[in-house]
Amino acid sequence: MSDDATPEERLKRQRDDLRLLNQVMRHDIRNDLQLVSAYAELLDGHVDEEGEEYLDVIRENTRSAVELTTTVRDLADVMLREDAEPDSVSLAPVLSQQVEEVRSAYSQAVFTVEGSFPEKAVVADEMLSSVFRNVLRNAVQHNDETPPRVTVSAAVDEEDGVAEVRVADDGPGIPEDQREEVFGKGEKGLDSPGAGIGLYLVQSLVDLYDGDVWIEDNEPKGTVFVLTLPLAE
Repeated sequence: MSDDATPEERLKRQRDDLRLLNQVMRHDIRNDLQLVSAYAELLDGHVDEEGEEYLDVIRENTRSAVELTTTVRDLADVMLREDAEPDSVSLAPVLSQQVEEVRSAYSQAVFTVEGSFPEKAVVADEMLSSVFRNVLRNAVQHNDETPPRVTVSAAVDEEDGVAEVRVADDGPGIPEDQREEVFGKGEKGLDSPGAGIGLYLVQSLVDLYDGDVWIEDNEPKGTVFVLTLPLAE
């Protein structure tokens, strides 16, 4: 059967479908995953040593899936926007909050903040928290050290009119020929947990803010994600 809809009608239908999928992801799937997580916690202390290992796998994969629903939700929100004009956002409180939230979620990791975050406003919007959250999570999820260590710093370059945020880890690093690919849609990078959309979302939002993001080597080992965001007027 042919589709006689106009391009505008097809676009509206696609957006309506995306809204529906977003609603299912936000509520039904996320609620089911949180129920699985709650019952896994209730089983703690009721299984033998071998069962505890299986329980840890359930906990870890459930947490990764819940995080994935958050990333998909954020990506859908970006795609569904009617008005995508960024505004002015204070950098320090948003970055500080995300460091604390990810630190709490990954108690096995060691997070260090170098210096203080600059009290400056940058060109961004309410989705800036998602940018930092995904980069910080990535620094732990890609890390094979015990414990994984992540160092966060931020500074302002008044001459270039940007704020620079650096998230460094001590993991295996990313080869130069893969650094562009890890920001690609659906790219898994180093076979990490998740569907690889977190860094795609980071790239999409940073582009929207007219900023930049790239990867450098950490010393003596690991990766540094560098983000620059224009200072707000």
